Amino acid sequence: MGMALFFISCASSMTPIEVNNTLPTLTKSKLMSQQQAEAAIKTGNCKYLVKGRSYMAPIGLTTKNDLKNGAKGIDEWLEIDGGNPYVLTSYKWITVDDDGTTQLQLEFDTLLCE
Repeated sequence: MGMALFFISCASSMTPIEVNNTLPTLTKSKLMSQQQAEAAIKTGNCKYLVKGRSYMAPIGLTTKNDLKNGAKGIDEWLEIDGGNPYVLTSYKWITVDDDGTTQLQLEFDTLLCE
């Protein structure tokens, strides 16, 4: 029982720095900050294709597996949208059952850049 609680607590979230440092290494697509995106749009180098996309990543055994699953979903949506890069606007782990299982929800914008 103690080991199960340990694994559940380890797999429930990551800090913003951990997500920001890890997610770009897991996607094929380029992550841009909101500031970078706005500057690129102002100069005409980029445009938004989709704003506010929400994606629930398949549940992984660890937070890194959750993030890997989320990265795969981001890459697939960018391919479908015909864009690259993306701006991560929000993320959170949501508890989905009484056992404390969490699922990663990502929100992002798709851009098309020259």
